Amino acid sequence: MDFQRCLLNVGNALCEDEVKSLAFLCTDLLGRNPTIVESASDLFLRLAYQDHLSAERPHLLTELLLIIQRTRLIRELELPELSAATRSLISPYRKLLYDLSEGITVGDLKHVKFLLNNKLPRRKLEDNISTLEVFLEMEHMDLIRDTNLDLLETIIQSVCPMLNEKINHFKALQLTHTSPGAQETGRPRSMSCPFKPNQAPRSLDPERTASLEIPGEELNSLTESTMNTSNTSMARTDVLEMLPAQENNKASSEEHTNVEGLGTYPMTSAKRGICLIVNNYNFTIQALKKREGTMRDEECLHKVFTWLGFEVEIQRDCKREKMLSVLRELGSRPIHSQMDCLVCCILSHGIEGAVYSVEGHTVKIKELMEPVNGFKCPSLAEKPKLFFIQACQGNNEQRAVYIESDGHPVFSDAIQANESIPSDADFLLGMATVPSFVSFRERKHGTWFIQSLCQNLVQMVPRGSDLVSILTKVNADVSQKTDSTGVKKQMPQPAFSLRKKVVFPIPQASPPSLSH
Repeated sequence: MDFQRCLLNVGNALCEDEVKSLAFLCTDLLGRNPTIVESASDLFLRLAYQDHLSAERPHLLTELLLIIQRTRLIRELELPELSAATRSLISPYRKLLYDLSEGITVGDLKHVKFLLNNKLPRRKLEDNISTLEVFLEMEHMDLIRDTNLDLLETIIQSVCPMLNEKINHFKALQLTHTSPGAQETGRPRSMSCPFKPNQAPRSLDPERTASLEIPGEELNSLTESTMNTSNTSMARTDVLEMLPAQENNKASSEEHTNVEGLGTYPMTSAKRGICLIVNNYNFTIQALKKREGTMRDEECLHKVFTWLGFEVEIQRDCKREKMLSVLRELGSRPIHSQMDCLVCCILSHGIEGAVYSVEGHTVKIKELMEPVNGFKCPSLAEKPKLFFIQACQGNNEQRAVYIESDGHPVFSDAIQANESIPSDADFLLGMATVPSFVSFRERKHGTWFIQSLCQNLVQMVPRGSDLVSILTKVNADVSQKTDSTGVKKQMPQPAFSLRKKVVFPIPQASPPSLSH
């Protein structure tokens, strides 16, 4: 049977609640709130767009129908069976929540909502809200996650104790399949278990197929004489290639375990998060010139992060205390519990490890990051905090370099990152340049780094690329730029303490135009 016709038949055979269940199970694959899925056809199109479902890859459909126990439909439509070598795409955690929802009666759900009365918004506790929707809201509020089921366990124990056995079984599998290395580093647990014939699928990390690319030795070759590589703790990561598991191949099995241990930060909230842009343009001391072209960077960042689902806030021409107070106030907001991550873009002059306020005082990058770490801002704990720093060196004697045929002058921006490597978990620091090198800012077109960042986000997010891969592409693109003599070069530098991949959900809206 034609695969598209098969999908149509499946959609026609499923009731509304079953479609919602499939959307919930695919939350991690879609990277977005499953409640926006309007129909089975809508769900299948989204999965196909993410390259999870096709005539060549039909097994996800079989797996989903097995989980919701529609085995007769699998047989009638002659869908392929799941072999021992087939890998699951649905996470054990997502399947656990679905199993729990199937065991909770209407009366039990009322009791669950009563126990959550002071923890969830009242509109999320109305009679028409399903068990899966309650679980989803608990995730949004960071009340439950795959590594913290304490509250859920307490509620289940009070409402339907027999279901706690499912949670205990899930925890036991986590312990069984967690390697010592993963326990020490806090990496997510994975369950790399092939399906057995005639058995419901057990799942592994749903994002295992995404690639991770980290800037390699080219960084060292460019900065060999000036860069202290010990301070660039995240500049090099081994990349493991995903290969099918082979019988009696221990090395291949170990490779899979390592790759599958790399999870993805949840991106399921209605709002992705706050994107703060601090744009210092007009400085009050003569030594620091106006940063011509920075408004172009601000405009592009605003367009791109709005498109990605962020609430963009802009602060311009900030004094030192203003810069610090803005970050402190940002870190004190409880609203982060309803969001997935935080982005902060700093556009200013700078020196090593710090940026300048408009009155010429320095603000250390660590001072800006501290108010939003997991200790100071618990609602952002275990969520990615992304900082992008574009800072110029502020040399009053710097010489304009003409690199374009239209003769637009380019000015140097530089900051050294060796004192700014994030020490707290879940931070990413994207620097415009490696230590001792300049970065460039054009009066009309903005900075090489920010413009490349915006362009690659627009191009690569729809492909499902993770943020480190996107920044690697930014490295490649910016490193190819040069002045007319071929001498002036720039190399950006990402540094991070992320424990998972950052994959932004694909926006429904059309990508913004960044043309000059």
